[in-house]
Amino acid sequence: MSLRDIPKGPLREGFTTGTCATAAAKSGLMAIIHQKKNVAVNVHLPIDKVVEIPIHHCEFTEDTSNCSVIKDAGDDPDVTNGAEIGCILKLTQQKDIQFIAGEGVGTVTLKGLELAIGEPAINPVPRKMITSAIQKLLRDYDLECGVSVTVYVTNGRKIAKRTLNERVGIMKGISILGTSGIVKPYSSSSYIASIEQGIDVAVANNVTELVINSGARSEKYLSKKFDYLPEYGFIHYGNWIGETLTKINQCPIEKVSIGIMLGKAAKLAAGITDTHSCVSSWNKDFIVELAEQVGFYEAEKIKALNMAGRLTELFDFEQNAPFFQLLLKHCYQHTHIKMKQVELDLYLIDKDGTLIKYIK
Repeated sequence: MSLRDIPKGPLREGFTTGTCATAAAKSGLMAIIHQKKNVAVNVHLPIDKVVEIPIHHCEFTEDTSNCSVIKDAGDDPDVTNGAEIGCILKLTQQKDIQFIAGEGVGTVTLKGLELAIGEPAINPVPRKMITSAIQKLLRDYDLECGVSVTVYVTNGRKIAKRTLNERVGIMKGISILGTSGIVKPYSSSSYIASIEQGIDVAVANNVTELVINSGARSEKYLSKKFDYLPEYGFIHYGNWIGETLTKINQCPIEKVSIGIMLGKAAKLAAGITDTHSCVSSWNKDFIVELAEQVGFYEAEKIKALNMAGRLTELFDFEQNAPFFQLLLKHCYQHTHIKMKQVELDLYLIDKDGTLIKYIK
């Protein structure tokens, strides 16, 4: 779950799932009121901007409707891009707005999220957007009734498998998200938010030890060693190890074990905490300096490598290997300073799953 290479040229913004659900809900109530289909509706975003959203599907009766929108993420490589997000509305006598998780929308099952256990995974900002749009229409047309809003996402369960939702206790579908209403292409904000959310869930469920790693492959190698931890005790930092450590430092976490593949370790050892290839590359001169400190003076061989993962061709990947222990020492220095009160262990991971633990 890391960022792809950013394409050249201007990038097009998209819309959040929350904006799509709001458009579907507004379209549905307008269809009930006017008894006609909508081609598009205007949505007032939290950033005080009004956008027009096309309506994909619209059907209605005198007191019910089913409208949907096709999610357009712009140029962002979002897993929900192209998904159908809809709302089934029903007028009620309760005179309030009720949210229901329809097919493909998850339900909260763990503490630590912004929503209570059992609630539909429709985040607070989208709820407010939908509620405001519905209440305005009810006031404008003097309707004294309530509305039940069933939000659904076609194939949402399948889409959710490509996210970390289940890890943080959001089951049976995706979350309806968004704070600004728009999607910034290739922004890291959503990934960092998911990291922070995962840590919050772990803390809320009394986890005091975390294993943080770059992704599914490194976690696979570490999970056997830390099989006593629940799934939400493992956090994927992706390329944002610095932000992950900063968040942990603000929480009552007592112990952290970091698993890191060689390519990212070569960057981290040099003090780079944003390890995406579009942002940073490994410093070969720095690696040459480390090698010389352990008696390896063939700099040209290091500089001939096209990726840091190939350092295993020059140095044996063994627990007591001087070069890799020195590399881990520098990684430790740059990570421990961000979490001074936390017990910290580091594990360097080879592509075949072999682990080297840093000897302090």
